[in-house]
Amino acid sequence: MEPRNFDGDADRPRSAGATQTGRVLVIGPYLRVRAGSADVQSVTHALRDTEARLDEAAGLARAIDLVIADAIVAPVSQIRPATYIGKGKVEEIAGLIKTLEVELVVMDCALSPIQQRNLEKEWHAKVLDRTGLILEIFGRRAKTREGSLQVELAHLNYQRSRLVRSWTHLERQRGGFGFMGGPGETQIEADRRLIQERISKLESELKKVQATRRLHRAGRQRVPYRVVALVGYTNAGKSTLFNRLTRADVQAADMLFATLDPTLRALNLPHGGKAMLSDTVGFISNLPTQLVAAFRATLEEVLEADVILHVRDISHEDAEAQQSDVDAVLRQLGINPDDSGRIIEVWNKIDRFDPEQREELLNIAARRPEDHPAMLVSAVSGEGVDALLAAIEQRLAAKRITLDLSIDAADGAGISWLHRNAEVLSKELHDGRFDMTVRVDETKRDIVVNRFDAVPHLPA
Repeated sequence: MEPRNFDGDADRPRSAGATQTGRVLVIGPYLRVRAGSADVQSVTHALRDTEARLDEAAGLARAIDLVIADAIVAPVSQIRPATYIGKGKVEEIAGLIKTLEVELVVMDCALSPIQQRNLEKEWHAKVLDRTGLILEIFGRRAKTREGSLQVELAHLNYQRSRLVRSWTHLERQRGGFGFMGGPGETQIEADRRLIQERISKLESELKKVQATRRLHRAGRQRVPYRVVALVGYTNAGKSTLFNRLTRADVQAADMLFATLDPTLRALNLPHGGKAMLSDTVGFISNLPTQLVAAFRATLEEVLEADVILHVRDISHEDAEAQQSDVDAVLRQLGINPDDSGRIIEVWNKIDRFDPEQREELLNIAARRPEDHPAMLVSAVSGEGVDALLAAIEQRLAAKRITLDLSIDAADGAGISWLHRNAEVLSKELHDGRFDMTVRVDETKRDIVVNRFDAVPHLPA
């Protein structure tokens, strides 16, 4: 859809996508960036192309099957406490809403409860801000028990501050009797109390689910498989790459937030080793804080990962801004996005470039520092995947030590311990003893050396 700049031009043409049958109007109330502005939010937004931002907002709406009547940009010089946008624009948009018979307006920003209520009164239509829209998408995508609990918890925390919207009936009081006599609590207070009780119950249930997840993680840690996690902006191609690397069939679609619940599969490395690959929920600009907090348990797979693959849609016009958004969420999770020993950048969708553009990308990647490489891949065609697997294997091996040892074949307990706590690369029986080559974490090196008289492995 071709976005329009709704900036007071009475003779502006109507968007090609605008129809009388449309029911959703998407508005991009983006702040104008003043020259020399030092405001962090303004500078961050300046990295983004306005049309790309509006197109992303429309994509979020389409992700829950909303029919879009029109998508417009409404530049904002300063945020108004009452309505976010200026009074004149509110009136002009009210006319457009009436013309298009719109019932739902999506504002690509975070609205306060008062702003949302006032806009609904002015426009006589339901208003949904960016946070509410993302919550709606997550509500539809959650499939597992944990995902559903996290979405409901985030949604209730969002709703709790918005009980003052347009439902005036909530101001009625409920009478008391006996020692609870008097005016009684208002309906809105009762609803807040019920929401708080539900939140407390959800938090308790989530703790049980998280405890189970920790047990599963501890079980995997006893098996010497390392964890590799995929992170990236939504729709960067993580799930397609996940399927390519693991030969799995995780849902992959050209859709924002196609994947919500985390998925783990075995990853076969080039020289016979194995790792666990985790696919996670995609990130997005202005990701609601309550969602980052609610999904922290799901993202624990990222926190525990030995290697993190930051998958980027390098063909996207806002690729640099998307990278900044992902880095910001990683920082919120306590992960340093500049940790070159742990993070590998994966430039995906190179199949969208012609040979000349691809050569230019290769030159850009080649000029990057050795400790900050970029792997060029196409998750669709498989191009570059072998090189990526080799880089993953190399990064995992760098964190582990390879040792040679000889152990009595009768020492069943020792052999069992090695299989549980180390990666056994080779094992041969000679004269009643097993000659073994194992790979262990640095934290277990001294244990293996002291118990089994192991020595550093020398390549043949």
